[in-house]
Amino acid sequence: MPDTEIIEQLKQGNENAFRRLVENYQKLVVNTCYGMVRNREDAEDIAQDVFVEVYRNVDSFRADAKLSTWLYRIAVNRSLNHIRDNKKHKWFQSVESEVEAKNRQLLQLESSKVDQPEYDLENKQRAIILHGAINSLPENQKVAFTLSKYEELSYQEISEVMEMSVSSVESLLFRAKKNLQKKLHKCYKKKCM
Repeated sequence: MPDTEIIEQLKQGNENAFRRLVENYQKLVVNTCYGMVRNREDAEDIAQDVFVEVYRNVDSFRADAKLSTWLYRIAVNRSLNHIRDNKKHKWFQSVESEVEAKNRQLLQLESSKVDQPEYDLENKQRAIILHGAINSLPENQKVAFTLSKYEELSYQEISEVMEMSVSSVESLLFRAKKNLQKKLHKCYKKKCM
C-alpha cells in the first residue's frame, strides 16, 4: 500500500492503515531514535510515542514532504526531548553503564569461546569512546551526523528533516567531523583505552 493511501486511510481512522504504517516504518523510526539516545529500550519507547503522535496529528501532515521525512523529523524531535528530559543522568553514567554491559557481554563470550581474539575488546572500547564523542557534540551537529552516518540520509534529506538549507547541513557536518577529530585525537593521545 503506497504512503499516500496509508495517510488517507489513517485520516479516516482505519486501524489496518496504522498497522501497515508501523510495519513499514518501525525499523526506520527505532533506528533513528537509537542513533540519538543510544539505548534500545528508550528508542523503542520513543518510537511508540512517534507513531502515536503520527496517528493523532495525521490531519496536519503536508503532502509536500515524504512520509519518511515527517517520521524522521518527529523521531529526532522526540529523541531530543527525551535527552533534554533526562539530562540529570549525566553522560558519564550512561557510558559507564554501557561499558559494564559490554564487559558482561564480553565475559559471557569469553567463557563460551575460549579462543575469542583480544582485539574484539579493543574494538568494543573504541566504539564506546566514539559514541561518547558523538553524544558530546552540540545538538544540531549530533543530529546531522547521526542522520548522515547512521541513517545514511543524503544532505538533501537531512535538510528536509532538520528544516534548514543543504549548505547549513554541510556546515554542520563539517563542524561535527572537526569536533570529533579533536575529541578523538585528544583521547587517543592520552591513551584512553
